[in-house]
Amino acid sequence: MDFMEPVYTQAAECQDCYKCLRRCPVKSIQIQDGHARIMNESCIMCGTCVRTCPAGAKKIRNDLQRARLLLNSRDKVYMSIAPSWRAEFEGSEDKLIAAVKKLGFAGVSETALGAQEVSANTAKILAEGKPGVYISSACPTVVEYVLKYMPKLAGSITGLLSPLLAHCKMLRKEYGDDIGIVFAGPCIGKKKESDTSEGLLDVAITFQDLKQWLNDEDIDQGSLQPENGEDVFVPQRAAEGSLYPVDGGMIAGIKANCDVTDAGYMTFSGMDNIMQVLEGLENFKPDKPVFLELLACDGGCVNGPAAQSEKSSALKRLDVLSGSEYEKENIPRKPGLDITASFTPEPKEEKKYPEHKIREALERVGKYRPEDELNCSGCGYDSCRQFAEALLEGRAEESMCVSYMRQLAHKKADMLIKTMPGGVVIVDEKLEVVESNRRFASMLGSDAENLYEQVPGLEKAKIEKLLPNADMFRRVIESLEQVLEKDVKINNAVLHITVFTIEQGRLAGAFLQDITAPAVAKEQIINKARNVIEKNLQTVQQIAYLLGENASDSEVILNSIVESFQTGSEESQRGKDAHKE
Repeated sequence: MDFMEPVYTQAAECQDCYKCLRRCPVKSIQIQDGHARIMNESCIMCGTCVRTCPAGAKKIRNDLQRARLLLNSRDKVYMSIAPSWRAEFEGSEDKLIAAVKKLGFAGVSETALGAQEVSANTAKILAEGKPGVYISSACPTVVEYVLKYMPKLAGSITGLLSPLLAHCKMLRKEYGDDIGIVFAGPCIGKKKESDTSEGLLDVAITFQDLKQWLNDEDIDQGSLQPENGEDVFVPQRAAEGSLYPVDGGMIAGIKANCDVTDAGYMTFSGMDNIMQVLEGLENFKPDKPVFLELLACDGGCVNGPAAQSEKSSALKRLDVLSGSEYEKENIPRKPGLDITASFTPEPKEEKKYPEHKIREALERVGKYRPEDELNCSGCGYDSCRQFAEALLEGRAEESMCVSYMRQLAHKKADMLIKTMPGGVVIVDEKLEVVESNRRFASMLGSDAENLYEQVPGLEKAKIEKLLPNADMFRRVIESLEQVLEKDVKINNAVLHITVFTIEQGRLAGAFLQDITAPAVAKEQIINKARNVIEKNLQTVQQIAYLLGENASDSEVILNSIVESFQTGSEESQRGKDAHKE
């Protein structure tokens, strides 16, 4: 069940726009029955789809119920709160702590304490001076990406727990293994950590979840009066670890703890940048340690998928920096906890298809020649060949190809227009013909038919030069009327014209029917007869008043019937005479 995963699609809300697929850095989206499903086995939990989906169909799993159950089942539960809280919650830290404790938590601790432990251990590794590339283990999304898509670089990940898991280990050492731990932050990847790190982290909720929880319990952070000396971070306030949520913050902490300067430090944020940075890096052999601080979210964790998006990144960064002042008497910091970890590559299987299979898939969407491959990315893939591979893997559907569906729709519409028994014309806001069928031209006479032979569909022809009362089209296009009908005499025929809206302000269509044709005349006789019957039923109580009008209608209909039968008899007689000859 997808809703049990950290991030999933609410299928009923998916609008089939494929925007999530276009933006997903690893294309971990499968289209089924027109809806985008997240392929969790290849997902890296970056949350791009959540931020991108215009319909809000991509959902982050809400774990509030799990957190509430944990509070009810454990004697003491502590909250590990991400250091980006300063960019998320207004007011002083003691009021935030007081608010969280009112929910039932025994205490609130900064995840930044775990970050400091990671910095100290990373500094120790770099101080050994062994040449090579060292990739930070701090961002779980980056770790997921390396293990699944760059497995040859798995050995370059620093063998340390993430700051959150290091913090959990620290809290359990401080308060006992039987405590419960709930994390609150802006990251989806932490939910994956809670699912896979049994014995360390129990539940991970987002800042949005925490705000909802406080609201549900009618806890107003701003109105609380913190208890003097009681509402503080435990076991102590964080220092340089508070810089972790902004890009470059981790390196600042490591440098503060590292006596060795003969090392290269680089920071990159955003998955597009990170993917480009890591490409081909397995062949790079530096002559000194090169440390890469990689954060999946642009600008750092302050811009995580569950962080408030309406606030400027600059203001978020300032909030973090302004709250990160600390005493440097404990610097350089020494490792105080064993947080070693190992990472096993989980390479995503890449299927290779022979060229003839790819060609067959391309032909399914009308791409028979290389020039047919537009590579427009309308389907969400970067190229038509990638889309063809996705078709073969069952991750995509033919209807995703915009150009193919447009061609298909145009062919169907063109065939429908051409085979309709009446005249059909489509006119744009310039009152120029966009499309018409041959029957339309033949109804207008030989000049129009000759023009149709030269310009199929009469494209670009001015409708006012073809039809009287062209103002009908203008009125419909300008939405002064939705539908207009009028009988117009052209040559020796009377045409019934129905003009209707196709696209407001841009396109109008018209259907022309020759009402002097025998088949049409008979149909209209039937309709007139039906109208008379309806009138008689409606006027039972007013028969005296309406008798004259109904009698008049009846006379007209009888005359029409007589004329119709006379015409039919004359045509029948001519047919017999011709047969005799």
